[in-house]
Order: sequence, then C-alpha cells, then structure tokens
Amino acid sequence: MDVTTASPAIDRAGPRPVVLFDLDGTLVDPAGGITGGIEHALGAMGLPVPEAEVLQSMIGPKLADGLINILGVPAEQVDGVIAEYRRWYGVQGMAMSRVYPGVAALLAGLKNDGVHLAVATQKPEPLAVDLLTRHGLSGYFTVIRGAHADETLMPGDPGYRPGKTEIIAAALADVAEIAGVEAGAALDAVMVGDRHQDVNGARSNGIDCIGVAWGFAAEGELAAAGVSAVVHSAEELAAALAGTAAAGEAANGTV
Repeated sequence: MDVTTASPAIDRAGPRPVVLFDLDGTLVDPAGGITGGIEHALGAMGLPVPEAEVLQSMIGPKLADGLINILGVPAEQVDGVIAEYRRWYGVQGMAMSRVYPGVAALLAGLKNDGVHLAVATQKPEPLAVDLLTRHGLSGYFTVIRGAHADETLMPGDPGYRPGKTEIIAAALADVAEIAGVEAGAALDAVMVGDRHQDVNGARSNGIDCIGVAWGFAAEGELAAAGVSAVVHSAEELAAALAGTAAAGEAANGTV
C-alpha cells in the first residue's frame, strides 16, 4: 500500500532530499508488543519459548524467516504461529508501542524543509500503515513500503518480497516517481535504521545508512555491517541528516 501526499520536487543541491526510515526500533518502540506476541504464539502452539535475548533478535527480520531461521519453528507450523501472533498483536501488542522521543518533531522538521520521507520496513505493509496512523505519523511520509500482507508466503510464491533490499528498492522507486526523477537516475537518499538488515539493504541499493543506538542491534552489529554513523538521539540524527559536525558516533564505534 502506498501513501502519497503532495510534496515539493527534490532539490538536487540540498542535503539529503530523500530519507527512508525503518519502523520498529527506529521510529516506534514496540515496548514488548512484538516479543510478547511471539512468546504468546509459541506457547499457544505448544512450541518452546526461547530466552528474552533471542526473542529480541526477532525484531527486524521478516517474521516467517525469523521463526524458521532463528527459532527453528517447523515449516508446517509457521502459518499457525503467525496467525496466533497477529491476533494477539492486533488486540494488545500494537497498543503497547510508543514513538521514540523527538521522532515526531524530527519528521515534522524534515517535511517542512521539503525532504521526501519514506518508510521501508519488513512489517507487513498494511500493518505498518495502521501502526503509523495510530501514532499520528503516517502523514509525514510520501511512501510507506513493507512486506507483503500475506506473511505466510515463502520464497518462490508469487508476490513474495524476500527482504529489506527489495523493500528499500521499491520505496526508492516510488519516491523517484512521485518526485518526477527520470527512470534510472540516482536519488540523493539515506536510510535510517537499527539493524544490520537496514544497513545491508541500503548498501545493496547504493545508499548510505545511519544507525540509531536506541533500537535492537546487538553490540557491534551496525559497525560490522558498515553503517555510516551511529546516533544516540533524534537531535543527533537531525544533525547527521544535515551533514553537520554533530553527526554522531563514527561508524567504527560500538552499538
């Protein structure tokens, strides 16, 4: 689902006229809504529940992939776990989430400066729109891109979106079309995220990634992925996006 609003044309001479954001762990703190939902779903399906640290590592990857690759859930039970998780998340988990401090003001400032803002998340696209709308953030974004609404799709299924690289590519293409940029022309864009998937997806699309320290990356994860910089507050992020000297911790720092 695309969310499109009127936006000024990209100023190619301006700093970072396109900024893409991850969602969970970057814009919004799930505050246990994701890990609690996974814990509930596993228990409801009679599957073992891992330690809290392992559950936290599930925030970022596509849910079906994480269930199989991180938790070792049998493929024939993945659909049931996802369905149970979504039931719990819709009733309880989404309401637990909170916008990180300073994020709304940051987005308002960037939009007022004519920056094109987009979301690129591995959360299912309709759910991402619902979450951003609930928190009053959806109006800041010209594009919201996420995973396919059907989380039970697996590699090879029609409509399956493999990961962050493809989601970022889709968001960039949408922004380019909205901004009237010629097909194939490079956008002056940057990704903002909290996990290695954000960094790798950005690099694969030829753009930099700024990491946020308030998310769910393990220590050293972002640096190992080649993040451009790591910031510790919305104010530092604003400075990094503006290219000022207060851009935050260098990429070889630890997170």
